[in-house]
Amino acid sequence: MASNEIRLTQHVAASPAKVWAVLTDLDNAQQTLSGVSRVERVSGEGYAAGTRWRETRKMFGREATEEMWVAEVEPERRTVVKAHSSGTDYTTAFTLVSAGEGTDLTMVFSAETGSSLLLKIMMKLFGGIGMKATTKAMTQDLRDIATRAENN
Repeated sequence: MASNEIRLTQHVAASPAKVWAVLTDLDNAQQTLSGVSRVERVSGEGYAAGTRWRETRKMFGREATEEMWVAEVEPERRTVVKAHSSGTDYTTAFTLVSAGEGTDLTMVFSAETGSSLLLKIMMKLFGGIGMKATTKAMTQDLRDIATRAENN
């Protein structure tokens, strides 16, 4: 399997509890995250392992919708969200660490493609472009989460 990973950290001038509340508020995600145009809950209530939703974002000039689910939850400390699309497994882990008067929020995104030759070639050809766009979107998501947590 081919794998790519992005790791970003944003300091948030808010407690881990406030950051967690924003991070896990799926029903208001489209108001928090400027890159998200729509969120549709598929199953589950609140935020717990197994909760599923469809998230629509604009990428490369067009809207794309992916179904995502919560894979792991350690309240106010860590959560893992997963998705699967076009032969690729996506994992996003968020870790919250108390830092002085605030919180360091770290987001680690990884994409693992299947073992087919076509998928490997596609990742080689387009992986860099995709990872650059994903890094930009992740950076904005972290800023948006910080802004909401700091202003609540």
